[in-house]
Amino acid sequence: MAEEESAADAAGRLALERVYACFDEGRSFRLEAGAGAGKTYSLEKALRRLIDLRGNELVRKRQQIACVTYTNVAKDEIIARVQAHPAVRAETIHGFCWSVLQDFQTELRTIVPGLPEWGERLANAGVEAIGDRTIRYELGYPRVTPEEVTLKHDDVLLLMIELLARPKFQRVLAARYPVLLIDEYQDTDAGIVEALKSHFLDTGTGPIIGLFGDHWQKIYGEGCGAVEHAALTVIDKNANFRSAEPIVAMLNRMRPGLDQISSDPDAPGEARLFHTNAWPGQRRTGGHWAGDTSPEAARAYADHLKHRLESEGWDFAVERTKILMLSHSVLAKEQGYSTIQGIYGRFNGAWLKKEDPHIKFLADQLEPAVTAFQTQRYGDMFESLGTGRPSIRRHQDKVAWTQTLDQLVELRTTGLIGDVIDFLRDQPHMHLPEAVLEREQRLADAGPEPVEGESSRVTQLRKLRAVPYTELMAVDAFIDGHTPFATKHGVKGAEFENVLVIVGRGWNIYNFAQMLERLDPGPPADKVESFESNRNLFYVACSRPKRRLALLFTQVLTAAAMAKVTQLFGSANVIALPADPAVPA
Repeated sequence: MAEEESAADAAGRLALERVYACFDEGRSFRLEAGAGAGKTYSLEKALRRLIDLRGNELVRKRQQIACVTYTNVAKDEIIARVQAHPAVRAETIHGFCWSVLQDFQTELRTIVPGLPEWGERLANAGVEAIGDRTIRYELGYPRVTPEEVTLKHDDVLLLMIELLARPKFQRVLAARYPVLLIDEYQDTDAGIVEALKSHFLDTGTGPIIGLFGDHWQKIYGEGCGAVEHAALTVIDKNANFRSAEPIVAMLNRMRPGLDQISSDPDAPGEARLFHTNAWPGQRRTGGHWAGDTSPEAARAYADHLKHRLESEGWDFAVERTKILMLSHSVLAKEQGYSTIQGIYGRFNGAWLKKEDPHIKFLADQLEPAVTAFQTQRYGDMFESLGTGRPSIRRHQDKVAWTQTLDQLVELRTTGLIGDVIDFLRDQPHMHLPEAVLEREQRLADAGPEPVEGESSRVTQLRKLRAVPYTELMAVDAFIDGHTPFATKHGVKGAEFENVLVIVGRGWNIYNFAQMLERLDPGPPADKVESFESNRNLFYVACSRPKRRLALLFTQVLTAAAMAKVTQLFGSANVIALPADPAVPA
């Protein structure tokens, strides 16, 4: 006897059927898949159906389905899911753009000199004109030689936007890729999305465009966010295959425009919010801290709640429970990165969000590369370093790489951040990102000693280079494990059995209590971007758990904010913590 289809499964099936209908009718679409909806499953099913129906025809015509992803990890996962079928080309946005751009060498030679920084770069190389040099894009490191010009990552997107305005380029792209699917569309470069809308959706020409994602999960600044267009059929996937019913119900009340059905409505679960409004101490003041408890009280309340939850059956083992910090108040010195935090300031999230080029490179590239080396995953190591697959023809080549990495592993534990950067710069087979090299050059130009009036970025780098590298390792571990800004393991797409979210102040753009006040009436016209950043980060954090969700607000909740959380969680699940967190509840 066939198993009865659940309501969530039916919702997922209906969404897929609407996607299939768009393919059959040649319509572009946007699949809005909220947290836990199974977006990747839908994308895989869409690809498999296209392969089944059109795969042979596409291969015969030398055409492909383009599937644009946000990361190389996602690209490799898609390739594996479709068993590397020749009718599918999975690429990052840069790889996809370059697959078409590379055939327009004449046009590229004309446009590149006018791109940002290229006039100066060519002049410094003593080159008046590109001439017949080949334009290449491989690792994102700009270079000028007598034979070629190598582009950086941002150049590729600018060139794509420029050439998409040209009819010949449009025809070539559409002929090569009659179907263009974009994964995590909300994180795609806004300029690319606007160009696709202007030159394809506005005109009703070009490939079928399928967008898979969720604009409420845009938590990085550079993405396009929601994509609206009359030519896009909007398909909501009204299912949640991750979270227990109490969590899903809370998310639905937060986001009534995308109602989700829990896959197992009878599974046990909870969603509760704990607040510190009863704390009798003097609340903090100032734009970034206003309304928060003292740091000591915030840590005491966090410890108090952890003990309470443990007594109720929560398992705080790292593989069972994730603690996410939407607060600076609980970030204690014992985390091991107090010097770095002091360089950038508590109010500046650039270090935690990895907006600083040095921290981004070291945390997102070097540290994963070292981990891969230590676990003998050499392909992943080269991928993380951005070196591609180097040519290792002799035993000596392998020995050289091994010796370099062994030295690097040792230097990370004994040296300064500056020592590690200088070591990498001296290795002929390794490359530092251009943004890192540019900042290093500005520091070199400023001289070895601080001077009056030097830029804050130069001063920050001067101080950062003098910090023990072990602090960077501590920053990396904290970002990856305790904030929603992690990228290496994708916290945005991750899920955990239990999640404790600690919400407070100290961020330069985040005020979650204020966001709650504005959920119903909406934000002022000049605060929409800030509101959406707050809302989306809050939504992403709250939608991670499978079974249990608890939030701790160390900032005071106003009457309006309290009314909203009571509506979201239910009055029985909004719990006042004692005035003295040292006293058992």
